[in-house]
Amino acid sequence: MATRPTAPTAAVRALVADGAAHVLRPFERVAHAPAEAGYGQEAAAALGVDPARVLKTLVAEVDGSPLLAVVPVAGRLDLRALAAARGGRRAALCEPAAAQRLTGGVVGAISPLGLRRPLPVVVDASAAAHPTVLVSAGRRGLDVELAPADLVRLAGATYAPVGRPATS
Repeated sequence: MATRPTAPTAAVRALVADGAAHVLRPFERVAHAPAEAGYGQEAAAALGVDPARVLKTLVAEVDGSPLLAVVPVAGRLDLRALAAARGGRRAALCEPAAAQRLTGGVVGAISPLGLRRPLPVVVDASAAAHPTVLVSAGRRGLDVELAPADLVRLAGATYAPVGRPATS
């Protein structure tokens, strides 16, 4: 079945406007994928990419101020480390409805690029170890591959060790 061309997302428009090198990586979503696997793990599997290179964008708050935390899908966000990285005392994840309201994206497709409202962004320091990483391009079933330095620059982000290995 041929796919219809769709309008570029805000993230893709931001990349094109900047001229940053990137590759769009569409993938077929698995309708029956287990919910606990998560959208990022689904993307890594569908694209055949090491989950350490596929990053998920989480909406959080540090001392009540919203921000984005970008961590590998193979791990988890360390809320204490996120608070410390932002010079705060307490961090918490936002509820999905609040995350969607703040970013204009849907859960599973929130991109750190092309936000309608600028938010601080913290990218896990592990991303810098890879020549390229993948983040959501702003639509479920579409990731974008780019250099971590370009991600940090375009998102106005900082690196900090905010990820931790997933626990079983």
